[in-house]
Amino acid sequence: MPAATPDHPILDVIPRRWSPYAFTPRTVEREKLLSCFEAARWAASSFNEQPWSFLVAFREQEAEFAKMLDCLVEANQAWAKNVGVLILTVTRSRFQKNEKPNRVALHDLGAAAAHFALQAAELGLQAHQMAGVELEKVRTTYSIPEGYQPQTAIALGYPDPKPGDSEFAQRDAGPRKRKTVQQQVFSGTWEQPAF
Repeated sequence: MPAATPDHPILDVIPRRWSPYAFTPRTVEREKLLSCFEAARWAASSFNEQPWSFLVAFREQEAEFAKMLDCLVEANQAWAKNVGVLILTVTRSRFQKNEKPNRVALHDLGAAAAHFALQAAELGLQAHQMAGVELEKVRTTYSIPEGYQPQTAIALGYPDPKPGDSEFAQRDAGPRKRKTVQQQVFSGTWEQPAF
């Protein structure tokens, strides 16, 4: 795993979380997967609506895994075919409490996915989140009803400790870069650093 060097103290698991491309085709233990979903379950959400749902395909269920893999764009299929679990994410468009549009459903899904990914890293797994999904194919393949929106995918598995020199290994070996806090946190006016 490429090294992450935080500028300020953070939880130990955060710099251990990354998004590899090179995975081993190894089964993900059910208990670990349930822990990841439990972590997602406890994410904050507007009005505690928890507007996210997940569809899961296990590597061992070959037909189901192939069906879900086919919902990813071709570039993601090339590496995601090696993971232990594939997951598709869906959000509910409206609040259940009053049927008004939930403009923060995607934000809340992001919080749940972040919890999921951090729990995965804590358990020795990694979760690679993807936007490259054929959304209409997901809707038709899984009969997603009106009022719900397919959103993203998550590949979950064990990073390959010896990925060789494949294109995916080269991507994984690249530096982990982030914008600085000063580039992202403003005060008083736009782009005026708060710190």
